[in-house]
Amino acid sequence: MDPNRVGGMDRFFWQFDKKCKKNNIETVWFFPNKASHGNYPELNTISSEGLPLESFFINYINENHIKFDFVVTHFIELCTSFFKKIKNHHPSRIICIDHNPRPINGYSIKKKIIKRVKGILYSKHINVFIGVSQYTSNQILNDFGGHLKNKTYTIYNGVFIDDILKREQRNFRNPTFLTASHLRESKGIQDLIDAVALLPDDTKSKIVIDIYGDGPYKSVLLEKVYVKNVVSNFNFKGSKSNLKVIFHQYDYMLQPSHMECFSLSILESLAANVPVITTNVGGNEEVITDFENGFIFPANNTVALKNILQDLLSANKKILIDTRILMENNFSLDKMVENHFQLLS
Repeated sequence: MDPNRVGGMDRFFWQFDKKCKKNNIETVWFFPNKASHGNYPELNTISSEGLPLESFFINYINENHIKFDFVVTHFIELCTSFFKKIKNHHPSRIICIDHNPRPINGYSIKKKIIKRVKGILYSKHINVFIGVSQYTSNQILNDFGGHLKNKTYTIYNGVFIDDILKREQRNFRNPTFLTASHLRESKGIQDLIDAVALLPDDTKSKIVIDIYGDGPYKSVLLEKVYVKNVVSNFNFKGSKSNLKVIFHQYDYMLQPSHMECFSLSILESLAANVPVITTNVGGNEEVITDFENGFIFPANNTVALKNILQDLLSANKKILIDTRILMENNFSLDKMVENHFQLLS
């Protein structure tokens, strides 16, 4: 929980907690660290203070003789002995939310076998599996076994739309671009650099891409823009805590990711009425319709990305619809909270 960047899941935790309290459901939140920003002080939180969260939780409920009716996990590895230990303590109803992206080329044979064995050993201790996209739900079955089909469901992530500023009009003659991403290799920013380097000189001179984010791959990317002679085409803006009031300043967002689950950045960009150019990984194609509210290209295909950029810069391609409407109707935070709350009924 980073006080410098309030994300979509922070808002989900706060709003879900409020929904539970309104319905007289007592909640206790276990996090790796303590947080005092935003609405976290209103939550009943317990921090593991850097200790492994799973083992801390098991020790806590055993030592304090606490029995929960429901145990809901986010960002916890699925199908491990952790869930068996919970059931040994008390027959809580366990609901696992899977937010985890998968590698673009899949897992190794060894890891596939390990996951399938874990599915056989431990999935019986989990009552419900939730994927945050249909892609994720399918991957749960692929990883741990088709026998989980009857207890695997999809609940899409949602975003708090009200504080996302909206772009009212796009510039088709000189479109502006941003990327918002943690800077690691799997996010594919290196492919974007290669794609821009492939543009004809007269087109290349028209494009500048602002990159928001930081991470361990930044030095590699900075070196790459020099090697590819595209320094003037990229501005590395660093991490920003207020992207919701920045998205609307641009015409398109670029997300050339190699692996994704269901991107909140994509949802926030669309809510700002900023179409998204992204890859065919994870749940991206469940929210982006090619040529309608963005453009889809094969992951790691720099030529395809170059062609999209060239068409946009020459105004041969353009997105005309209001992309915010889809977010309001299908991917709002309110809808996400309500769907998760129904799991407790």
